[in-house]
Amino acid sequence: MTVPPPLKNDCFALPPGVRWTPVDEALEMVKSRLAPVTASETIALSEALGRVLAAPVTAPRAHPPHANCAVDGYAVSGAHYRAGAHQVALQDGRSAAGAPFAGVVPETAALRVLTGANLPTGTDTVILQEDVVLKDGHILFNGPLKPGANARRAGEDVMAGDSLLPAGHRLAPADLGLLAATGVGQVEVRQKLRVAVLSTGDELAEVGEIARPDQIYDANRPMLLATIAQLGHEPIDMGQSPDDRAALSRYLSNAADKADVILTSGGASAGDEDHMSALLSETGTMSLWRMAVKPGRPLALGMWQGTPVFGLPGNPVAALVCTLIFARPAMRLLAGEGWHIPEGLMLPAAFTKSKKAGRREYLRARLNAGQVEVFPSEGSGRISGLSWATGLVELSDEAQSITPGTPVRYISYADFGL
Repeated sequence: MTVPPPLKNDCFALPPGVRWTPVDEALEMVKSRLAPVTASETIALSEALGRVLAAPVTAPRAHPPHANCAVDGYAVSGAHYRAGAHQVALQDGRSAAGAPFAGVVPETAALRVLTGANLPTGTDTVILQEDVVLKDGHILFNGPLKPGANARRAGEDVMAGDSLLPAGHRLAPADLGLLAATGVGQVEVRQKLRVAVLSTGDELAEVGEIARPDQIYDANRPMLLATIAQLGHEPIDMGQSPDDRAALSRYLSNAADKADVILTSGGASAGDEDHMSALLSETGTMSLWRMAVKPGRPLALGMWQGTPVFGLPGNPVAALVCTLIFARPAMRLLAGEGWHIPEGLMLPAAFTKSKKAGRREYLRARLNAGQVEVFPSEGSGRISGLSWATGLVELSDEAQSITPGTPVRYISYADFGL
């Protein structure tokens, strides 16, 4: 009689003779095989928030375009006034923002100026009005003056022709301010990456329906669609496919017609009803299945009718972790934004854990008084831990023994772009 192997009590234990793919190796493979797929379009700056630049932007105009006043006061030629008391004749007129002085101020005269006004010709320095006494058409003040004080030079921030932002940059609110200040009214951007999301499984009930006792509600699709939108891409809801290979094939073909990349959840393992990995294997494109990562060992990566497919695990924690670790950098690359892996921060642990060598692990985590605490359960079906957490702790492939105070790598959801 054949003796079965002893139980390992570890669902992540790899069968004998089967190799796990390390996370870094998988990421390099994904990076090397993908390229931007989104076309470009020109849009108004007012519509460009969150869009990815398809071309670099240079400044058509300097900022500031003219030397101007940083305070309310009096403009003079600063080098003319050294130490001691000075009495200077006040020139008729003034320079205000939007209403510049048209004449030239003599070297021995001063002109009233207001904040933001063009610095009058013949002057380079502004004396703060609080440092001046007015008397009989003159101003009285003590020197010496520092030439250039309280004034901004033309182009001291940006010169015309300067490079402002590179291609691949995702535009933030401050970027729109920079572009507007230099006169950029339109930008060439990438069209949004279209990301289809498909859930698989007869056990799934749609949110809003009454679930049978043998069903669970589909948590992955709402979570993944929201994640995609927050990452700046266009989510496309492809619904739920039953556990039927022919039906799943039709769903995938429909998704490939509508999207640039497909995310599925469930069916990525090797069970009788795990049709996703089987279909991708049939196409000859599936690259990876068993990943040296927890949570998320089964991860099917392949192509369907020329469209990249990420076959994510069905458990919600594993689905989100694999999306952030593998699909997120791939989607950035496909969107023309460039490859990016967040570095996170090394912070002291507020937990104890003994980790085996051979796989990378991600723990749901959050900060507490400058330390990192982790969710008490590592079960990949415990979706409450995702909501409880504010990020992930990444434990490297090597064996580790963590006690309170041990530095660990914490990657916040914000580091991922969420």
